[in-house]
Amino acid sequence: MTVDIDTPPTIVWVDDHVEIIDQTLLPTEVRVIELRTVEDVVDAIGRLAVRGAPAIGACGAYGVVVAIDQLIAAGGSVGPDELDPIAERIAGARPTAVNLRWAVDRVLGRLDPSGDAATRREEALAEAQAVCAEDRDACDAIGRHGAAEIPEARTLMTHCNAGRLATTGIGTALGVIYGKAREGHEVEVYASETRPLYRAPA
Repeated sequence: MTVDIDTPPTIVWVDDHVEIIDQTLLPTEVRVIELRTVEDVVDAIGRLAVRGAPAIGACGAYGVVVAIDQLIAAGGSVGPDELDPIAERIAGARPTAVNLRWAVDRVLGRLDPSGDAATRREEALAEAQAVCAEDRDACDAIGRHGAAEIPEARTLMTHCNAGRLATTGIGTALGVIYGKAREGHEVEVYASETRPLYRAPA
């Protein structure tokens, strides 16, 4: 499923760093920020610049790559003794975010303990990108199947951060709305929230 949206991706790896939409500034400003250090990643997750379980997981997965790059730049080893404590800081940036711990652990689990730094970095980036690709595919599937479950619905209400900002794809619950639009249905949508940092309108 493809959806034409004129805003930047919520989270993406660009060359040697992560780029995210800073959700703390929405809806008045759409600003992309670069996460080039582990501190940047931990800060972005902790201060809610990136939100939504899948997007947080993706940020954590890419954060492991950022950590490896920092270790390499410092001339250090990229073995478990060096990397695991840094990865733990990333995973702990939002303790209740299950996807964050899962994604960080998944990337770490993909690394060959006997591999050199360059190999481990390549493996980490490939796994982080796989996390994102699988999320996009899941969003598309939710959109297709969800739209099929509500063929007659023309008025829908959304709640919580379950759209494109929360994922690396078109969104989970909001993906259903995109799915209906893709099928040619006109849908009226009520959003019961304000910007992503607010749970409900005052």
